[in-house]
Amino acid sequence: MERPGRFEEHRWLGDKRTQVVHDLDTLEDESIIAELMEAEAFVCFGPDTLAEARNRGYRQRSA
Repeated sequence: MERPGRFEEHRWLGDKRTQVVHDLDTLEDESIIAELMEAEAFVCFGPDTLAEARNRGYRQRSA
C-alpha cells in the first residue's frame, strides 16, 4: 500500500477514535487509511514501534 504523504517514514498509525493501531507495512485495505486521513483522527508514534503504541493504550488491529 502507498503511505500517506506525512507518514512515509512511519510504520504504525493509530486511530484516535478506536485506539486501534494499524501496521502500514501489512495493511491491505487502503480505505481504512483514507478514511482516517479524511476524518483527521490519526496519530503516529515516536519511536515508531508497536511497543510505543501499546504504551499509549493502542491495541493492534485484529485480522
